[in-house]
Amino acid sequence: MLRPSELAGGRRYAPVFAALGDPTRLALLARLSNGEPCSIARLTASTKLTRQAVTKHLKVLLDARLVHAARAGRESRFALNPEPLEDARRYLDLVSKQWDEALSRLRAFVER
Repeated sequence: MLRPSELAGGRRYAPVFAALGDPTRLALLARLSNGEPCSIARLTASTKLTRQAVTKHLKVLLDARLVHAARAGRESRFALNPEPLEDARRYLDLVSKQWDEALSRLRAFVER
């Protein structure tokens, strides 16, 4: 079972889950998942997205620490930061374990 401190810590993952809740941001993360940093121009290529739209979505991803940016000459290049995803996955694993334990207790109670 999760300790109260571990459950309360779940609030820190809210920006990650909120960022992942948008299909456009998920698509941007998928494009960055190959490990190669991309400029906004490259992220908008072959899409119907404007540079302004991509910039807006990248800001959300930056705020959630899911991507980081580095200057390369006159442009910024964005790269995936997998650490917040791994942290959120570990948190979901803890929550899943708590639910499994609760369901096991319920099953044992019902079967008595």
